Amino acid sequence: MNDSFAIVWWVPGLALLGFLFQAMLGKWLVDRLGAALGKRLLGTMAVLPIAAGFVISVILLQKVLALPETAKYAVQTLFTWIDVHPLLVPFEVLVDPLSVVMCLVVTGVGGLIHVYATGYMADDDDYPRFFTYFNLFIAFMLVLVLANNLVLMFVGWEGVGLCSYLLIGFWYRDVFNAKCGNKAFIVNRVGDWGFMLGIFLVFVVFGSVSLYASPENGGRSILQEAPDVLAQFFGDPSLGNPVFWIPILLFIGAMGKSAQGPLYLWLPDAMAGPTPVSALIHAATMVTAGVYMVSRCHVLFELSTEAMLLVAVVGAFTALFAATVAFGQFDIKKVLAYSTVSQLGYMFLACGVGAFATGMFHVVTHAFFKALLFLGSGAVIMAMAHEQDMRKFGNLRKYLPITYACMVCGWLAISGIPPLAGFWSKDEILAKVFGAGGMFGDNAAWALYAIGLGTAVLTASYMTRMMWMTFVQKDERWRKLPETHHHDDAHSHHELDPHHTPKEPYLCVWVPVAVLALLSVVGGIVLAGGGFILPAFPHYFEVFTHFSVATEIAHTAHLSVPLEWLLAGVSVLGAVVGIAWSIRSYRVQPQDQELGVEVEGWRAKAFAQWGYDGMITRTFVDQGGRFAVVLWRWFDAGLIDKVFVNGIPKLIETVGHAIRPLQTGYVRGYAAAMLFGVVVIIGWVFLSAVAR
Repeated sequence: MNDSFAIVWWVPGLALLGFLFQAMLGKWLVDRLGAALGKRLLGTMAVLPIAAGFVISVILLQKVLALPETAKYAVQTLFTWIDVHPLLVPFEVLVDPLSVVMCLVVTGVGGLIHVYATGYMADDDDYPRFFTYFNLFIAFMLVLVLANNLVLMFVGWEGVGLCSYLLIGFWYRDVFNAKCGNKAFIVNRVGDWGFMLGIFLVFVVFGSVSLYASPENGGRSILQEAPDVLAQFFGDPSLGNPVFWIPILLFIGAMGKSAQGPLYLWLPDAMAGPTPVSALIHAATMVTAGVYMVSRCHVLFELSTEAMLLVAVVGAFTALFAATVAFGQFDIKKVLAYSTVSQLGYMFLACGVGAFATGMFHVVTHAFFKALLFLGSGAVIMAMAHEQDMRKFGNLRKYLPITYACMVCGWLAISGIPPLAGFWSKDEILAKVFGAGGMFGDNAAWALYAIGLGTAVLTASYMTRMMWMTFVQKDERWRKLPETHHHDDAHSHHELDPHHTPKEPYLCVWVPVAVLALLSVVGGIVLAGGGFILPAFPHYFEVFTHFSVATEIAHTAHLSVPLEWLLAGVSVLGAVVGIAWSIRSYRVQPQDQELGVEVEGWRAKAFAQWGYDGMITRTFVDQGGRFAVVLWRWFDAGLIDKVFVNGIPKLIETVGHAIRPLQTGYVRGYAAAMLFGVVVIIGWVFLSAVAR
């Protein structure tokens, strides 16, 4: 064990201490110090552990950089957690390039979201409860990314699921919000069974669940031993082949956590939570867990071409499907939610063609611009009396110039316009997919590339629609709303009315937005080292993560610089076409975007997710509910309760009543019964002897 890395325990430990502080002292401090001073203190104490975690992550980054190129990892063990022979699971964490990158994202972007939340939630009565959950969310996510075995990773995996349930349903007095939290929790459980079965299968095959070897875990490493251990199954077409089933089961877990089709449908409903929750889930924590887990276990995936193809196909389908659904949404946060689903599809598409480092690169750049877009939308929502319907916005650039300028950076970044962050990672994904013909064949690679490029065009288009409806269209549509009498709703907010004047939010709200805007502008080109434009410089992100996610078994073709220029040109042209088409369409507000006008045609179908959510609701919720009622009436109440629970005691009671007259208490009666019994036994013995 390398003791110089022992400080890694402070990264999740500080977030956990922050959670305990908020949970144990939060309400007491607010009651003692008053709402204003108490909330200010709690907000500071919520941000500090995450900021300190970021500083420690930077120190860990320097330590990892100093390690030899062929051994850039250190395992730290705290104690032996489970020791039930032959299962040995230490409480161990892993410091390597991939985990350090995720720690920087979780604490860096998560810290900015915490700062933003101190202002966004300032008027909420449940301020201490909010930051209790928020700090715990970060702590579990750090456990997930630092874990050196699949069991400890699963603890973090379930922990972020629990926190998402608590935070999505944070305003639980509204039944709709509570149902959205339930939906997220239940859909994630569907994926989690796949992850659990995958862990069981890994243990059966490898006899260990540790990712990297250390003396404390018996020197076993599933990632380092995978090619040799699974070699005996290569070419085996049987249904029970673990080479195929291990990555498939792990991927089912990733589909649930990272909202991939068909398990994507919880993520849009997660918008019921406060906007900082949406930003944290979408940018820095939960939804990136699936991509991280697949990248972390990349060796297991690379050994199965079929599993890799499935990952790529599911990613491509989800990216395209969610992009089309985004066109039908009028809730500004819903547009961003479907955008996240689509971008996650991009990340899995990269993983599916073996470009794991590129997928993680997009995780990082996406964290910058998606956190920016969510926090910016939150600033808009605050300025518009917590109204989220874009049909009631318009011309907000006049009132919110800082928010507008920052949101423009996020809009162009996600659209793939150079030199902003999204361009570098998205262009790399498309280039890697273009060169994946050696894995799946040229036709499959071309089909995946075409879907990726088409999705990029759609992304630029629906994001332009959102910006146009919110900031650019000159018609201030909230002026057309009917007069209302001011009153507070459940969250102490006023309703939007024609006399409302939007204002820029507090300093602590727009400063994190501005920082994220800067990262969205320069983050991509800095990490890419200039990319193919400056080929003499190394791709810093790819070089740094090479030890963790290098692909040695499956790989994509290396493209020439001129071909990369051509592909980048096509990608940028697609983004420009998408933006231009959307500006042309929304320059004048279409009739179906007027307030009170019912949406029809393809946009109505897109709004309804092409019928998928309704079909799932009818099939599994409605029919499942009826099936559960039948089970309850016939099996539970009819068989279990009537026959086993109530029937057997009733039978015993009846028999007891029947034989109770025999219990007279008279000795002569018992003597007569004994005599009768003796006669019966002697008679039976006598008759048996005669029969022989």
